[in-house]
Amino acid sequence: MATIDYTDARRARLEVEFHFAAAHRLPRYEGPCFRMHGHNYRLVVAVEGDVDPKTGMVADFGQLKGAVEEHVLARCDHRTLNDFLDNPTAENIARWIWEVLEKPLPGLAEVRLWEIPDSCVIYRGGRGR
Repeated sequence: MATIDYTDARRARLEVEFHFAAAHRLPRYEGPCFRMHGHNYRLVVAVEGDVDPKTGMVADFGQLKGAVEEHVLARCDHRTLNDFLDNPTAENIARWIWEVLEKPLPGLAEVRLWEIPDSCVIYRGGRGR
């Protein structure tokens, strides 16, 4: 079989999934989530960009994983999110994740965060695409 080696630049999207456990309480919510509780979060981080004709890649999966581990997971896995977020709703957590990853991950396109298996929040930065 012939080797396929594309030399033209095309756009592509990479997505990497992560998991972490954290506790929080929602101080502005009147309901059960006002009390301290925990979640096993599922996080998907997506980057988009032109495929480099030389490498054939948009980004290095290892570098993407390293950035998320360093800037997000190290700060929130098995932690209390209220220690650094005043109102850690899923929406605010997703925005915080975006803000800490925006500089180390060029091409950051989307952050998806699940607190429960069937519901997630999607954050796409200030552009709100």
